[in-house]
Amino acid sequence: MTAESTPDFPASAALFERARAVSPGGVNSPVRAFRAVGGTPRFMASGTGPYLTDVDGTEYVDLVGSWGPMLLGHAHPEVIDAVQRAAAAGTSFGTPSEPEVLLAEEIVTRTPVDSVRLVSSGTEATMSAIRLARGCTGRDLVMKFAGCYHGHVDSLLVSAGSGVVTFGLPGTPGVPEASTAQTIVVPYNDTAAVEKAFAEYGDQIACVITEAAAGNMGAVPPLPGFNKFLSETCARNGALFISDEVMTGFRVSRSGHWGLDGAAEGWRPDLLTFGKVMGGGFPAAAFGGRDDLMSRLAPEGPVYQAGTLSGNPIATTAGYTTLRLATDAVYEQLDAVAGQVRTLASEALTEAGVPHVAQAAGNLFSIFFVDGTDTVTDFEQAQAQNVKQHKAFFHAMLDAGVYLPPSAFESWFVSAAHDDRAIERIAAALPAAARAAAAAPPAH
Repeated sequence: MTAESTPDFPASAALFERARAVSPGGVNSPVRAFRAVGGTPRFMASGTGPYLTDVDGTEYVDLVGSWGPMLLGHAHPEVIDAVQRAAAAGTSFGTPSEPEVLLAEEIVTRTPVDSVRLVSSGTEATMSAIRLARGCTGRDLVMKFAGCYHGHVDSLLVSAGSGVVTFGLPGTPGVPEASTAQTIVVPYNDTAAVEKAFAEYGDQIACVITEAAAGNMGAVPPLPGFNKFLSETCARNGALFISDEVMTGFRVSRSGHWGLDGAAEGWRPDLLTFGKVMGGGFPAAAFGGRDDLMSRLAPEGPVYQAGTLSGNPIATTAGYTTLRLATDAVYEQLDAVAGQVRTLASEALTEAGVPHVAQAAGNLFSIFFVDGTDTVTDFEQAQAQNVKQHKAFFHAMLDAGVYLPPSAFESWFVSAAHDDRAIERIAAALPAAARAAAAAPPAH
């Protein structure tokens, strides 16, 4: 079976046809449509532990994990029990409730923020953090890095990674030039470019925003000291440093990526954004930071931000329960499994003669189908990969019952539920997938 063929998944195919009649592209988030890899998107019916089961009854080892939130695996019994009890008490109140306080306390305990505001999506978190940074500094310009994705905020979609690059888009229609004109884009991991931008625009830059470790062009960690450099450079120039931990927060350590660099190096971002894991599979996100900055938010200050479902009692219950269960042992399991799967994939590709880089940022990892380099450090290198090899590799793994991200520019995610049986299934699928990648056409 080739990557171009459509296997016999009648229930998924029928649902996709119905979905295309009522939703653009038949999906509610673009990468799900399989446009980059071809074939029929799988409509999932259930998830348990490290496995997904589609509507045709096929089971897959899941290496997407809802794009990060499922730290403990699917349908963890304690999370499900807590959610059922919360739902039985009412689904939404439009008032404060105890679960949102518990979740906020847990976030403050684990991270360098003094206080936190809960919202409903990572996009909303980054949008609000940038508004707050502009409100606190009185400046307009935002610096971001090519290939870093911070949600579909107008001013941040220029040179974004993730689905934007998957579909070959430089940005998107519908974003006014005036919005992107307020954004300075520099190469990731390039300190000289940052210094040059500050030399030219320093007194106009409100903030620098970066993924704490880039995961939306594939897994690209910051070079040693890079995040510290950004923090110190912002402080010298009166700008704020926003670390986007929507993807890495509470996943790569109990304190997110800051727990791997800032905590040891003695610095902290001015503002941070969170999402995914902190919602336990429900739509929940947050932004937080120093008290003097967060106090500028309404109702204490003049910077307005609001949300009808922010702090939803079911979502915050799921998030708090997930974080409470995310012990040191869980993170040890995540790191071990991620390292094992990454090594197995690299060994299979090496055996098949496929040039590649298997790269990690904490326990986020991905495969870059590139030749001539041992590391990928920026967006330009990530874009140089052979996406045809990824396509062939993806479909061979899918046919063998392993669900990978349907894009060459996304990170792989494991959970604490990935056990020996799941790893054995991945290992069994890899040799044939590597041979499929080796047989793929040249990149150009």
